[in-house]
Amino acid sequence: MKRWALASSTLVVAVTSVLAGQEPAVAPRAPAAVRVSLAEALEQGRRNSPTYRQTLNDAMSAGWGVRSAYGALIPRFDVSGAMAYTGSGASTFGGATFQQSSPSLSSSYSLSFNWRLSGAELTAISEQKATRRAVDADIGSAGEQLRYDIAFQYLSALQAVAQTEVARQQVQRNADFLALARARYQVGQATMLDVRQAEVQKGQSDVALLRAQQTENEAKLELFRRMGVSIPSLPETVELSDSFPVTEPQFDRQQLLTLGREENPSLKALKARESAAAWGVRSAKSQFLPTISASASISAYTQEFTNTNLFLGSRLNSAQGVAETCRFQNALISSLPGGGISGEPNGGLIPDCNAYAQLDQTGSALADSVQTRLLANNNVFPFSFTRQPFQASVRVSLPIFDGFSRNLAVSQARVAQLDLAETVRSRQLQVETDIAARLLGVDNNYRAIQVQEQSRAAAREQLRLAQDRYRLGAGSSLEVSDAQNAVTRAEGDFVNAVYEYHKAVASLELAVGRSLR
Repeated sequence: MKRWALASSTLVVAVTSVLAGQEPAVAPRAPAAVRVSLAEALEQGRRNSPTYRQTLNDAMSAGWGVRSAYGALIPRFDVSGAMAYTGSGASTFGGATFQQSSPSLSSSYSLSFNWRLSGAELTAISEQKATRRAVDADIGSAGEQLRYDIAFQYLSALQAVAQTEVARQQVQRNADFLALARARYQVGQATMLDVRQAEVQKGQSDVALLRAQQTENEAKLELFRRMGVSIPSLPETVELSDSFPVTEPQFDRQQLLTLGREENPSLKALKARESAAAWGVRSAKSQFLPTISASASISAYTQEFTNTNLFLGSRLNSAQGVAETCRFQNALISSLPGGGISGEPNGGLIPDCNAYAQLDQTGSALADSVQTRLLANNNVFPFSFTRQPFQASVRVSLPIFDGFSRNLAVSQARVAQLDLAETVRSRQLQVETDIAARLLGVDNNYRAIQVQEQSRAAAREQLRLAQDRYRLGAGSSLEVSDAQNAVTRAEGDFVNAVYEYHKAVASLELAVGRSLR
């Protein structure tokens, strides 16, 4: 009996530190390779988030929309040039047939000026500016949503890290309890049932720790996805460096509602869209105003026949025809009484019909000077242009009746504006509802933290009492096991309550449209 009492007292002394009401030691985590703060996560998100960057890209087209509206008031200048080849043959245009015996090369250029002023151009500038303000408001709304998404996920990852620590503490407690059960079994103060129960508890806590670690890793991976970057190392080596103290909420409801009406980014974006729609109505009404337009142009062309033999042959045939006509007229005049026309030089006769038709003396070819001149005049492609007459015009038009299409456009624009006004009012009511509801959520979650803190303290006291009873032999291993599970649940619930409070504050900030802490 003395030996048994000595063994029992030795066992009690050996395990007193394990069964004491103090927190058990926890195995250290792997050293962090990457430390990420919330500010760094937000900065990375603003630079790399695909969804946010898509919204930023809209600013480019909105800016050019304003420039284009200003550009519509500036006269338009166009310069054009062309080169063409036309084969020989007949072509029909306007019912007339044109014969081209030789292929030709042609070139042309034109300078044109056009200017137009109407009500649409006058209202387009303000309309495009309103659209750009709406796009800027959309970007602000997207930025606030990005801030909320990253902050929410950062808190979720911190929550998962804390839950992993809770699971790790449970593993340590169950490992200590298993060692104690085995030691008591060896000295005959416990049964194999106690040992097996402790082993089951240890195995369950190991699995729970693995699941908690998986949840933590997935939360960190999701955080980096929302930031728009790949995680730089293994998730378990990433440390979230920020902490969020719990402070009693001191928010003023009316002040938050006022801030929400003024600062909520989605509401501001809708108001900007409503302003753009109002300018759309003005633009539609401007169709009833007259339109003034002016234009002017300068143009020139060249045409060069490529087959000079056909070109000269055609001119030769034409000249020979002129010579034959000349001789016919001379013969006719010579047959008149008196052999000519009185009062006319040479009696109206042409002395040399070949020279008159620009033929050589034989009449079988064009004169050399004429051929040289024709070939020189034909050698114009591509830059020896022939100018066309200058053209300019000014026009004023005022539609009188267009089948009510302008009235329809005004009506549709007005309906769009009224719909947006109702959308703005609906969104404002939603913002006010969200702020009120989320403010209640913040208060309730803060109270939940206090309740869970009391529950955690009670569970720890329950565990201490169960350990004392088990140490003195008055309690069972089931009591210790149940008390350990109760502590784990209480600590997990406390962690959830803390981070649900922080998430509620983040949701309230999203509803208001600005940071509140």
